[in-house]
Amino acid sequence: MNEIGYSGEQQFSPDDLKDRIAQWVGTDRVPKRLNIITDTSDFYRVDYDDVVVLGGRSYLIRNNEREGRFGIDDQQKYWVKRARDLSDGSVKIIKLVFHERFEATVGGIIFDCYRSPQKEARILDLTRDHPRFMQGFSISDASNNLIRVLEFIKGKTLADAVLLLGKNHEDYFYNHLPSVLDEFIDLVQAIQFLHSRREKHGDIRRDHIIKDATTGLARWIDFDFNYLHKENMFGYDLFGLGNILVYLVGRGDVTVQKLQQESSPALARLTANDVNIIFNNRVVNLQKVYPYVPEALNLILLHFSVGANTYYDTTEQFLHDLLEARENLNHG
Repeated sequence: MNEIGYSGEQQFSPDDLKDRIAQWVGTDRVPKRLNIITDTSDFYRVDYDDVVVLGGRSYLIRNNEREGRFGIDDQQKYWVKRARDLSDGSVKIIKLVFHERFEATVGGIIFDCYRSPQKEARILDLTRDHPRFMQGFSISDASNNLIRVLEFIKGKTLADAVLLLGKNHEDYFYNHLPSVLDEFIDLVQAIQFLHSRREKHGDIRRDHIIKDATTGLARWIDFDFNYLHKENMFGYDLFGLGNILVYLVGRGDVTVQKLQQESSPALARLTANDVNIIFNNRVVNLQKVYPYVPEALNLILLHFSVGANTYYDTTEQFLHDLLEARENLNHG
């Protein structure tokens, strides 16, 4: 009987793998012919029902993960696979090596962004057992591709969870936002933990926070983006944090189009300076839409508007203002 593996790892026979597959997904779901992969260089060829063998463990590949980006919803990420760990039956996310590069401009500063498996591997080690970060480990395949094996977090994104809170914005603001901000402050402190160690998240977005259905805690995911910087090492992360805060305070995106559809009187108060520095249809000066948004909180939001003339340089600065604004909510 042939055995499959690469140097330094446990060997698996096809019959052994079929037995493991039957144990976790049922005998009727066992592929008649196994495609066993130890070199993941061509991630397009890693497909449903394939078995990927990494460092003495075998993983039954299920579907490609999906994610929206740049306004395009639900795009397949062919290099990110959901899988079943055939050792214990747990669900894992397998991130294969994919090189992507693009430029992003924030406040006139150009960031050269790219995917870095090595950077994500470092952060997985750095944040091991930290409750606010996804957990996992990295391992090289037979061709030295650095693969990340991640625990699957079951739950909604924080963005989706927020939309379910409150009967309307005012109800949400007074009865739910304080606890939402408390959790967001914990998440910002987690990013500060990275920054204090000269690491960045690299792709801070509201759909990269998952509300863990098991623990109830919101957790950061996806650390493989990195960016080159000149003016500010942490500027791109800070812009992402600001975008999330605007979303949380607004109970979703408050867009010019939405206000037009509602014939909102706020339209008469808005100027070109009141919108997001990148997404020019999103209102950042939320006090002009919801007058009960206090000044201290609104001033933080304005750092991320077209009209901003000062920006946050560090998470410490952002967190200082955020904690002060949160305290003011208790006395409002």
